[in-house]
Amino acid sequence: MTFERKRIGIVCPYGWDTPGGVQAHIADLATYLISQGHYVSVLAPTSDEENLPDYVVSAGKPISIPYNGAVARILFGPIAFARVRNWIAQGDFDLLHLHEPAIPSIALLACFAAEGPLVGTFHASAKRQKAIFAIGPILEPVIEKLTARIAVSEAARETLTEHLETDAVVVPNGIYARRLALGAMNEQWSGNSIGFIGRFQEPRKGLMVLVDALPAIIKEVPDVRIVVAGPGDSDEFLQGVPSHLRTRFTFLGRISEEEKADFLHSIGVYVAPNTGGESFGIILAEALAAGAAVVASDIPAFQALLGNGKYGELFTSEDSASLAGSISQLLKDGQRRNQLKIDGKIYAQYFDWDEVATRIYDVYEMAMVGLGKVTLSSENRGWNKFLGK
Repeated sequence: MTFERKRIGIVCPYGWDTPGGVQAHIADLATYLISQGHYVSVLAPTSDEENLPDYVVSAGKPISIPYNGAVARILFGPIAFARVRNWIAQGDFDLLHLHEPAIPSIALLACFAAEGPLVGTFHASAKRQKAIFAIGPILEPVIEKLTARIAVSEAARETLTEHLETDAVVVPNGIYARRLALGAMNEQWSGNSIGFIGRFQEPRKGLMVLVDALPAIIKEVPDVRIVVAGPGDSDEFLQGVPSHLRTRFTFLGRISEEEKADFLHSIGVYVAPNTGGESFGIILAEALAAGAAVVASDIPAFQALLGNGKYGELFTSEDSASLAGSISQLLKDGQRRNQLKIDGKIYAQYFDWDEVATRIYDVYEMAMVGLGKVTLSSENRGWNKFLGK
């Protein structure tokens, strides 16, 4: 379908400098929209204002707060609100796309500040949280300003419905499936290797579940090794690993997108032992696109993405024995592993940006029906109430 060129403002709630699924999704979406001829400006908290993409505008430095089992780097308050208003006033936007507008962040501030075509994307999957219910009466009139809502998965949609009693269209996160499919074999990462990408020191990413499973895996696959990519202090992490297992680990640090494709194509199996707090699992979609055989915990988001085990092996979440059995069996069964790779690569095309963008365009068009450009709100509904005025 065609979607006329627009001026689109996107608000990222989390620190742009910190790796994360939401930031990666926004970066890919912005890049795709720009490649299709749209003007895009992304407003985000940033710690380093000197090395930003041309399309990113800094809203100021974020602060760290615990959120959904992790640490979120966000920005909020009167100074940030003024910067958000200034960005909107200068942007002449046809549409604003706000990510996670239900948490205290610049996305929520933009929802306070703007009128017109407003699209909200909800990423989080979380249990009922008292904090959200406490500010629910304040959030509800703000969320009602959104002219369209997207959830990245059924788990995210259910979270939105449960917390704020509203609904959304499910549109998955996008990936560059065709690019990932071009990964090349790297012998350093191949063989009986288990790959992991992510913030490995974050407990909910579950790498310690794999550590606990490793002795049982070694009994079945004696030469198995773990290759970890992503940010973190490997020396500090290894202090919590039994000394006789430490030589099994190789830490690569952060890797480029090209290296990621090669990594996922080369490893024996890709493991996602996450314990919760995931609403989609973009790395799983990327792993499938690159031709990896995937083993993942059976949390709802991963079950849904992997077709209840059709496109990857599922193990009982936080159960190291279950994880050991799944990995050992898959590493020893080349036929099963190859079939998963073939099926997963085909299935991953569903998440390619050319497919996902078509659905996002549909939501954008729906949001803009009968409305003009984005303008500053004269009411700032909810903001004064939030400040106790």
